[in-house]
This record gives sequence, structure tokens and C-alpha cells, in this order.
Amino acid sequence: MADTYKTREERRLAEQAKKRNKRKRPRSFFKKLFIVFLLLSFFSAVAVASTGYAFIKDVPEINPEQLQDPLSSKFFDKDGTFLHEYGKEQRTKITYDQIPKVLEHAIIATEDSRFYTHQGIDVKRTAKAIMANITGGFGSQGGSTITQQVIKNSFLSPEKTVKRKVQEWYLAYELEQQYTKHEILAMYVNKINLGNRSYGVAAAAKNYYGMEVKDLGKLTLPQAAMIAGLTQSPNNYDPTKKENIESATKRRNIVLTLMNMHGYISKKEMADAKKVPVTQGLVQEKDQNGMPYQAFLDAAVREVESKLKNVDISEDGLQIHLTLDPKAQQLADSIMSGRLVSYPNDRFQTAFTFMDSKTGEIRAIGSGRNEYKTTFRGHNLVTTLKRQPGSTFKPIFDYGPAIEYLKWSTYHQIVDAPYKYSTGDPIRNAYKNYRGKMSIRDALVESRNIPALKTLESVGLKKAKTFSEGLGIHYPGGNVYESYSIGSNSVSPLELAGAYGAFANKGIYTEPHFVSKVVMPDGKVIDFTPKSKRVMQDYTAYMVTDMLRGVINADNGTGKMAAVAGADIAGKTGTTNFDENVIRKFGYPEDGTSDSWFSGYSTRYTMTVWTGYAKNGPGNYMNKADTKISHTIFKTMMQNYAGSERFAQPASVEKIRNELYIKGVKRDMVPPAPKPKAKPKKGVSKKKESKHKASAAKGKKPAKTKSKGKAKGKKKD
Repeated sequence: MADTYKTREERRLAEQAKKRNKRKRPRSFFKKLFIVFLLLSFFSAVAVASTGYAFIKDVPEINPEQLQDPLSSKFFDKDGTFLHEYGKEQRTKITYDQIPKVLEHAIIATEDSRFYTHQGIDVKRTAKAIMANITGGFGSQGGSTITQQVIKNSFLSPEKTVKRKVQEWYLAYELEQQYTKHEILAMYVNKINLGNRSYGVAAAAKNYYGMEVKDLGKLTLPQAAMIAGLTQSPNNYDPTKKENIESATKRRNIVLTLMNMHGYISKKEMADAKKVPVTQGLVQEKDQNGMPYQAFLDAAVREVESKLKNVDISEDGLQIHLTLDPKAQQLADSIMSGRLVSYPNDRFQTAFTFMDSKTGEIRAIGSGRNEYKTTFRGHNLVTTLKRQPGSTFKPIFDYGPAIEYLKWSTYHQIVDAPYKYSTGDPIRNAYKNYRGKMSIRDALVESRNIPALKTLESVGLKKAKTFSEGLGIHYPGGNVYESYSIGSNSVSPLELAGAYGAFANKGIYTEPHFVSKVVMPDGKVIDFTPKSKRVMQDYTAYMVTDMLRGVINADNGTGKMAAVAGADIAGKTGTTNFDENVIRKFGYPEDGTSDSWFSGYSTRYTMTVWTGYAKNGPGNYMNKADTKISHTIFKTMMQNYAGSERFAQPASVEKIRNELYIKGVKRDMVPPAPKPKAKPKKGVSKKKESKHKASAAKGKKPAKTKSKGKAKGKKKD
């Protein structure tokens, strides 16, 4: 009995212990979880601290000189010779006391509304930016205070990384400990890029409104709001550019709204200021004093800014090494000025690219005349002009692909006869006649449209697009059409030069570029040289080149005026006509020309020239003589650089009589052997033979001689 009780008692105690253990287990679990959390927090804190230390251990020291003076950028030519320093001549420093209150309020309301209350970092704004960056990717939104912007513009690289942002926070806090708010604000307003060649608010007031430092107090509310709004995107909100007036107005009005929201102006003041035209009070734009080769430097800066995001050449202290040849550029400038080439009137425009075919390095450009002459940070026809290339596109979209993909010879036959696009619309030759069966060589030399379309149809649009895109041609909409066979698409002089450069360089394409390298302030070198790539076989490049020689040298060639004595030149002409509605509207003649192109090359250099008018208007058309000006410009430039080297026939090409074939490919047809020249008959003197030929040439019956038979006259082409 005792044993039974003991057993039961033990069982009861065991059950109670089990229940107690069950009740204790959750507490034990959470206790362990809490300990794990503490450990993870500790190690995370250590990791964060270690990472933070790693980020700031190499942070630059705050240098008072860098806080005050932005670093100017320097330009060098292709040989490393210094050309120009950009930035320092554009700044006028002022103190805090010289900042008008209306401008101070506009800047603070727009850039950093809690400037006077934070310690360099706006925690609330930063938190919002962090959340935006988590959802949109790092760098998608900034939360920089005025203090942080001073740090960023003075000491740090423009890259958007976590490390750079941590360094920015750290230095912003340090800056706030060493300088007053007024001193920091003065640093900011003296550093910022405000467009129109203005760095700092004093320079902006002068360049936009003609105000000296002593006149800053005269800035009106709309003017102050306009200047404050420029900080976000100076080039896009610069109201001196006609294309920016709408966006500049919207941006200024946003600043006025923010000023009202933060209590700096009343609703009435805001409404009245918004009614003022953004262009009111603007002074006429002045030339960039002392800057050489403005068009080239402008194109170079566009290239740098497209490849290096968030850089400001006015204050980042870059060393920009250009591909520019100063002597070639000086010659180009003389051509543009009218000293070496005559133009029909002051409205007549031209834009051209002169390029090293092997490297893709631009040596010189011509970009607009008179009203459209390129100014630094202005319009640039070489890079922005988009016009129909006409027949200059035929080697790129028709005959080049036909040789590359279909293995055609230069003697491949096509019938030049009345024809239509697949839509049913007729296509016509420029001369409105037909040659019947002819070789693609003659079709290209004579610039016939119908054979070009038939060639494209044989190649197919897809392959033609692939081939031309390999040569750097862009199709913004992605689609291509049959009419591109005769150049109805749009290209820039830069694109066309790059494409022709590939033919000149044995089928190897290198993207045209204005900059070879950029050296950052810390000594880091960024190479801007594009990688070269083979885009066609060497036989395609040479066979197209040989056909294009005929455009210059053949009796029936359309580009004979571009010939350079002693030089091996290949090239193609191109013209476009006006729409019938434009002809009626402005009273242009039926044969008036809209655009005239010449694109050609020697063994070393490629040049593409466009001529025409910037916009349609009374008298703004080219006659037949005007269309030859593009040829003259090409010749004037090339005769100084073409040299005497000849294009070498590659081993992949064989020549039969005057036509070229791809070695190893079955020949479709070969040209007939030339008929032997008739020999003078015995008893006919040279004098009589000459008289005989002259009579035949005039259509007269040649006089009979005592010899048997008649001398045969030459057959005309």
C-alpha cells in the first residue's frame, strides 16, 4: 500500500513539475530571444560603427580655401597644350550683408526651409529621402541641406554612393561647428551654378539683369524667385533661351508658392509676382569673353556631362583633354566666316564635322553662322541638327548592306525603270528619266533613286537597319521605312561622319567623340575613348569606297566639285526637296532645294557637310549653284589634310576589268571586254585621221580615203 501511494505521489509531483516547466518554457524562450536580439543589436551597432568609421576615416579635412573658391576646369588640345580655364572669370563674391533679404528668403524657402534650425543635417528631410531611395533605388531623391551642398561642392566627388553621403553628413556637422549660419549661406550663394555663365548670385544678377553688386537691393520679388529657381537645373530654367521660357516660368512660380507657404510673402504678393513675364528685365546675352573655339568646347562639355553625371565643370576642377586640332579648327572658323567660301546671304547656314577616321576623334567642327553661330552653352548645330540626308544615306542603308549580306559585286545589275513603293506611291529619279539595266556602281555614282529602293528590297528592312545601326545611326522611334532607301530619315552631321568613317577605316567603327580623357581633382583619370568594333567585312568597306570614288572622279559623278588634286577621295552627295505645301506657302520654285549634303573621306580623315537654312521662310531655298557649296566646303578643308595615300585593295577582293568581286563568291555577271581601238589604216596621215575624227564628232560624213575601210569613232557614255 505504501509503495502504491509513493508511486502515485511521485506521479503527481512529476505531473506538477511538468506543468511548471510548461509554464516556464515561454518565458525562457522570450528571454533567449531577447538575448539574441541584444546580441544582434550589439553586433549590428558594431558593424554600423565599423562601417561608419571606414567611411569617414579617409574623409577630407575642411579646407577654408576650398570653401571660398570653387575649382575652375581646364581644357587641353589633342597634344596636351593648355587652351582655356573655365570658371574663375565668372564669379563675383559677396558677403552675407550684401545678400538682399528677398533673395535670401527665396533661396531658403526653395532649398532648405529649416536652415536656421538644423545642425547641418535636416533629419526629417533626410528620413524622407532615405525612404524614397529604398523604394526608388539609391540616389533617386536627395535630402541635402544648404550646408551639405556647400560640402558637396567643395570637397566631395559627385558620385552617388552611401559612403559619399555618410561623408557629406559628417562634414556638414563639422562645418556647422566651425562657421556661423550667415557664413555658410554666403559660401553657398557664391558657389552655386545659376546658368548663363553665372556662378554665384552676384554674377547671376549681372548676367541676367545687368545689376552690379551695389544694385542687388533693387532685385524684385519675381527676379529673386527666378534666380533661386535656377539652382535645380540651370540649363533648363535659363530664361534667356527661348525654348526655356515656359519651364522657367513654371519653376519661378513654384519658388513663389514655396515662399508663400513658408510665410515669407503674402498670397497677394505671390499672385502679383506670378503675373510678371519671366523675361521682364532680362539683358541681352553677351559673348563668352576670351573663350576660344566655343562650338567645340560646348560639344565637349555636353559629352562630359552625358557620361559623368552630377559634375559641374565650372567648379569641379576637371582637366578636360580634347581631340581638337587647333590649326584645323582655325581653318574651319575661316570657312564659316566666309573668308574662304562664299555664301549667298547671311541667313545661309552650314554645319560640318571633320574627323580622324581611324580613331573617331573630332578634329574640328563648323556649327552655324551669324544668328545660329554656336556660343558656349547655347545651341550647337553639329550635335543637335537633324535633317534628311538624302542620297548620302544610300551607301549606309542600301548598297553597303547588299554587299555585306548578299555578296553583290559592284557590277550587279538592276533595272532602272518606272517603279512604286509597296504602298503604291511612285518613286522617281531626280532627273526624271530611266537608264534601264545598269550596275549598282553606276546607280550610286549617278545617284539614282529607283535602283536604291530595289536594292533595299533585296536586302530587307531588318538587315538594313542592323547594318546602319552598327555604323552609329539612331532611329528614335525604332522603326525604319522603305523611303529611308533615299534618305528620308533624319541624321546629324556627327552621326553621318561616324558612319562614313567606318567605310574609310576598312569596316571598323569608332564612335565620334570630342574628349579623350578627363582628369579628376584627385588625379583619377577617366578614359573617354570609345572601343572600336568591326561592323562590316573589309571587302564591303573597300567596294563601297571604290564606288564612291566614282562620285568624285567619273564623268557622270555628282560630286566632281569636291575633288582634291592628288588625293584619293571617296564621297557622296545628297539633296532633299521641299514639301508641296511649303513650296506653295513661300513661293519656292519647283526645283528649290531644302538640304544639301556632302559626306566623304580620304584614307585618314572623314568630313560631313550640311548646308541649308535653319527654318523655312521667304527666299530660304537653295538653287542648283547653292547646292554645290557643301562640295566646296569639303574641298577647302580636305585639300589641307587629305594627303596622297591611296586606299589599298584587300586580299578578299578581286578586280575584273573595272568591277570588284568578293573573292570565292560565285560571280553573277562580269563586264564585257572593251572593244579594241581602231588602228589608223595605212596611207592615212595623222593629220587626215584627226580631221576624220573631228568630222565624225560633228555628225558629218567623213571624207573617203584611198585606204580600205573606215576609221571607227569612239562610243560615248
